[in-house]
Order: sequence, then structure tokens, then C-alpha cells
Amino acid sequence: MTGTQPFPYSPPPLAITSLGEAAWLCVPPEGPLDIGLQARIWALAALLDDWPQAREIVPGMNNLLVLFDPFHPQADALAGGIADAWQHAEPVAQAGEVFEVPVTYGGVAGEDLAECAAHAGLSPEEYVRLHAEGEYTVFTLGSHPGFAYLGGLDPRLAVPRRAVPRQKVAAGVVMVGGGQTGVQACDNPTGWNLIGRAEARFFDPAADPPAALRPGMRVRFVVREIVS
Repeated sequence: MTGTQPFPYSPPPLAITSLGEAAWLCVPPEGPLDIGLQARIWALAALLDDWPQAREIVPGMNNLLVLFDPFHPQADALAGGIADAWQHAEPVAQAGEVFEVPVTYGGVAGEDLAECAAHAGLSPEEYVRLHAEGEYTVFTLGSHPGFAYLGGLDPRLAVPRRAVPRQKVAAGVVMVGGGQTGVQACDNPTGWNLIGRAEARFFDPAADPPAALRPGMRVRFVVREIVS
């Protein structure tokens, strides 16, 4: 799926906040994760990448971090330029390929499945069905190498993050944290809830590219098995 995504309305204004002397954090009004806003953020990032005063452009989940050269002669005009560019950026859908992820839900790797289902007022089987019926979009990569923040989780499946994070969760574990879902790409600590194990590798430093996912890709989870 490629091409320009139509926006029949003016985008909401950005809140542009200084982070020290050489960075701006650009955030639309707070609301649910919006793939339309994210597509515009990708478009804005592409525009800013060519600006000489911008050093690094980092898209986040419905936000954008702009690191700049404070000594550049055009540095003082950057915030105003970002606000104007936001209004005129032409959102273009990213690569629309679908990455299918077979998952064994529950079991040792998905030890929080029953608790997540109970929180949602569902049986574990119903929780898994809704999770696997969703189609998710990679908004951005972060947290650790190869980890994709996915938008598109059914609101009924949202579960608060754990009060005490686990010190180590293995790569491949499928998780839910708040209103998002994702898969550990490397062994790492996490406060997200564990619901299964994916039969896929999401980060390989020897591969080109090393991350299996990239912003704009779509992800579907496929039920391989549900283990009690």
C-alpha cells in the first residue's frame, strides 16, 4: 500500500517544546494513537532531514524529536519552520507489506495471559482470538534494538504495565503494555505483560537490515497454539 494519504482537514497544531538548548520535542494534542498523525510525522521527518540546521530527526509514537545545531545561523527560525512544515507535509503511506508472526500463546513464555484476560473480562481463548484478529502497524522502533512499537491493539485488550518490571524477558516473547502490543527483539527487562512466544526473530546484528520490522510495516499475529 503506497501513495498519498488524503487529509480532508487541517492537522492539529504541534506543541513544540524545548529540550535543553539543542532539541525540540514536537507533539500533537494528546489522544489515542493515530496512524494518520503518524504518517504525517513520517512525512515531516523526511522534510526536516534535508534541513541544514537539523542534526538528527527521531520519530516516536505520535511525536517527533528534532536535534539541531544551536550555532547554525538559521537555528532561531527552526521551531517556526517546523510548525509551518507540519501543516504542509504530504503524508505518504509506508511499505504496506504484512509480516506474519506465528505465536504460541500462554505457557511459560506467556505466563500473564490468564491475568490479562481476567482484567479484560474475557476468557484466555477470547483474549487470544481478539489479539490475533488485529492488524498492527509499526509506528517506530525503540526501547532496545529491533523492538517495534505497534499501534492497533483492540482497546478491550489494554492492560496496565506491571508495577515491578521483570529483570529479564527473552527475545521472542509477545507482550501487552497499556494500549500497545509488541515482541521482545532482544533479552531485556520489561514491565509489559507476557502473553506468548513468537516463532520469529526480530533482531539479528549480522543481517542487513538487522531489524526485521520498520516503521509503516503491518504485523499480524497467527495463533499456532494456546497452552494453559
